[in-house]
Amino acid sequence: MAEKVDYPKLLSFERRIAPSDGIFFGCRWDSRNDENLLDVLRIEEKAVRGTISNQVDLTKDDAEDKVSNANIQSIDCCMLPGRDDTLKVQFTVKFLSGVRKFSSCNSESFAKSYSDWVNSVLEDGTTVKELALRYAQNLANGRFLWRNRVGADEIEVIVQAGDKKFVFNAYDYSAKEFRAEERTPELCELAGLIEETLSSKEPKSLNLTVQAFARLGAGQEVFPSQEMVRDTGRTRKDAKSRFLYSSFNQAAMHCQKIGNAIRTVDTWYSAGEESLPIAAECYGAVTTQSKAYRIKSNDFYTFFKNAVVKGKELLPADRMYVLSVLLRGGVFGDPKEA
Repeated sequence: MAEKVDYPKLLSFERRIAPSDGIFFGCRWDSRNDENLLDVLRIEEKAVRGTISNQVDLTKDDAEDKVSNANIQSIDCCMLPGRDDTLKVQFTVKFLSGVRKFSSCNSESFAKSYSDWVNSVLEDGTTVKELALRYAQNLANGRFLWRNRVGADEIEVIVQAGDKKFVFNAYDYSAKEFRAEERTPELCELAGLIEETLSSKEPKSLNLTVQAFARLGAGQEVFPSQEMVRDTGRTRKDAKSRFLYSSFNQAAMHCQKIGNAIRTVDTWYSAGEESLPIAAECYGAVTTQSKAYRIKSNDFYTFFKNAVVKGKELLPADRMYVLSVLLRGGVFGDPKEA
């Protein structure tokens, strides 16, 4: 009889994909590789006199007054200087080995079963290879630019890995699907470095420096991360309604947002078909849609317990999903357990 495996109350994994903040610069497309011609981008504040556009109950007596009055507000914004037509975003990302081990676990039976399972998945090779290819594609296609990717005439992504340099035309790689025909030799080589690191039995890290150039047009607005500020003091008439992120007084994008883009690899959440990729999350949550795609027995915990606790064989897509969440890292213990 197989040994009973107890799911731990205390279980956590460190993240294995660690990006830095993305720093914003302005430049000219034709001279984008000249470090001496870069302009540091700053967050500026401006006051605007807008109109009311949110829905108002027009049956109320004061409805006309509400919609006819000006909507005066202060907002943060970030613009390219008039002489610059290109946004440069630069960050580093570190891929780490070590998913074979957890950070904490208080169940000896689970620890042994997990070790057997994860070693078999990593040594099979196909699972981590596919994930590495998807991480590499999300770097090559510039997904991490988010809104700055929309409407760009050209996007070039440069990835430096030690003495190796990879140059990608972002539009050569889809942001909507992962197609085998788009896996160029350069992309496969970069993915091979990521795969080798993630699957290593020994402590290993891969440090990448990423530079992305998006030709948007001279003086165009660019979009750093927007800050989530709970108390904006909006009872004051001069309160600011939009706060943008800066790092050391320079416009920037949150490392969390860049990390979310890199791990947007989950296309397996719809039964029987691949869908638009979403970030690897325990319940497939997409907050911009107020929707969770993995709440019908296709969530991380269901698959993870089936594999490690019950010893069931997972489908290849489900193995890739589970491993992608483990590489994301997090606290996965169950307080209801022993």
